[in-house]
Amino acid sequence: MLGSRPIIGFVATTDFGRARAFYEAMLGLRFIANDGFALVFESGGTMIRVVKVGGFVPAPYTILGWQVAAMPETVTALSERGVVFECYPGLEQDKLAIWTAPGGAQVAWFKDPDGNLLSVSYHGPAA
Repeated sequence: MLGSRPIIGFVATTDFGRARAFYEAMLGLRFIANDGFALVFESGGTMIRVVKVGGFVPAPYTILGWQVAAMPETVTALSERGVVFECYPGLEQDKLAIWTAPGGAQVAWFKDPDGNLLSVSYHGPAA
């Protein structure tokens, strides 16, 4: 029933200004509108609504991620825009903070200004 319908992603923020600067300028998402309840962005054909909330505790797991074609290039480009990637004790990550899963997938995590955990990942053939 819903398998052919577009997905809409939701992310919480306490500050529209910081969130818009991060998602639009740092990540390069296309800003669509501020409807008063959420900042609306488009990313790869998917609507992402950054919803204004009074307060919240960010989830301790990844809530939103982007599949990319080239991890080192993507992580480097985002780092140059000011994105800070997370390093986790006990997880073998390379110098760019990229972790390679046993099956070959690669993931790097970062947080938005509200502490939401986001990621970029590669799921293609092993490099």
